[in-house]
Amino acid sequence: MTQLSINTTQNVNINFTAASVGDRILGQLLDSLVKIAYGIMVYIIVQIFSLENLFDGLDQWSIIAIISVIGLPVMFYSLIQESLWEGQTIGKKLMKVKVIKLDGYQAGFGDYLIRWLFRLIDISVGNGVIGLIAIVSSSKNQRLGDMAAGTAIISLKNNININHTIIQDINSDYLPTYPLVIKLSDNDVRIVKETFETAVLQKDFVTLSKLANKISTVTGIKNTSGTDTDFIRVVLKDYNFYTQNM
Repeated sequence: MTQLSINTTQNVNINFTAASVGDRILGQLLDSLVKIAYGIMVYIIVQIFSLENLFDGLDQWSIIAIISVIGLPVMFYSLIQESLWEGQTIGKKLMKVKVIKLDGYQAGFGDYLIRWLFRLIDISVGNGVIGLIAIVSSSKNQRLGDMAAGTAIISLKNNININHTIIQDINSDYLPTYPLVIKLSDNDVRIVKETFETAVLQKDFVTLSKLANKISTVTGIKNTSGTDTDFIRVVLKDYNFYTQNM
């Protein structure tokens, strides 16, 4: 499996597993089935309400306009769903994959729009052969639309366990030290926890120092706990204390 290393704006690396070609193809096929189901539903409605003669007496432009409106959900299917569901469509949800930015930010509408526009080249031309070649050739499993938007599709399968959460064991009589930890978000603390555990395991004291300094800069907390390791441990426990008791 291809591993993606994303460097966030906090200069922290987060590793993800890129979605496989098979998962991407199956997700695309599932989305195609959804579009086909929509077409069948439209056909059934036409039959039930006897709308076969809807176009009688209309000029060419009116007919084109009506067909275009009916086809909008299919035309903008991926763009709308990825924008509303933070990088997922029905097919992507079922395959447990999603679109992310390679700079650590959440992908936005502009990114999804670029990916959607490039579908004309990646998927429509040659029945997806161009997109497939791009994915196989790319070190990050990206099609041309992903390369242009700075995005990638990651797998969400079996990549979450208790060690990947921000949960810390704290006693019922625990007394917090740094109230200002509430300035951090859940995502901030998750990144801190993952980086901290990796640095401790590798005895990377330089990273621990940078991480401690970054926490102090963002929150305004002054280290009164001793070493950088002790300081970060207290910060993680304090955050859990305050968020669990709010």
